[in-house]
Amino acid sequence: MRILWDFDGTLFDTYPAFTEVMKQLVPANITKEEILKELKVSFHHATEVFHLSEEQIKTFREKDNALSPDDKPPFQGIKTILEKADLNVIMTHKPRAEVIEILKHFDMEHYFTDLVAGDDGFPRKPDPASYHHLNDHYSLDLAVGDRLLDILPAKEVGMKTCLFQNASPGADIYVTNYEDLYEKLWPTHY
Repeated sequence: MRILWDFDGTLFDTYPAFTEVMKQLVPANITKEEILKELKVSFHHATEVFHLSEEQIKTFREKDNALSPDDKPPFQGIKTILEKADLNVIMTHKPRAEVIEILKHFDMEHYFTDLVAGDDGFPRKPDPASYHHLNDHYSLDLAVGDRLLDILPAKEVGMKTCLFQNASPGADIYVTNYEDLYEKLWPTHY
């Protein structure tokens, strides 16, 4: 199995940290649940919904960058899938240096053959250019993401798709934890 992974909210549980940072920048009456819901669409979408100024967006990025990687841990069970897969690549909007820092912090960089990061010059998802690039090089089987914009380009490229902790219509596979995905990808036969 050759897998393309999204990073935030898919490999790493980053949304609680993002929600905490954004909570500091929005009016007090906006709940963490509301923030998370909008962040799960996209960061840009959330900044528009909550009318964040350019200065507030800059402050968000500074506060996020100041967080420890320990505030953005890998999801339980992810390493088992990464070890079993034939190949893993990442496509993320996050800057390359930050991705590498987090991967190294958790001793996970060796699981990944390639990475397309937000500062690599590709258009943002759901544009499929980065997915075509990775698929052309690695003949990928599956794309795993937590948002529709993670799977839409994969569908356009012809890959199977998995939504993690998201029941939006359109994916081939739905899972809420990685033990379930492992069982779906490599069923135990008795």
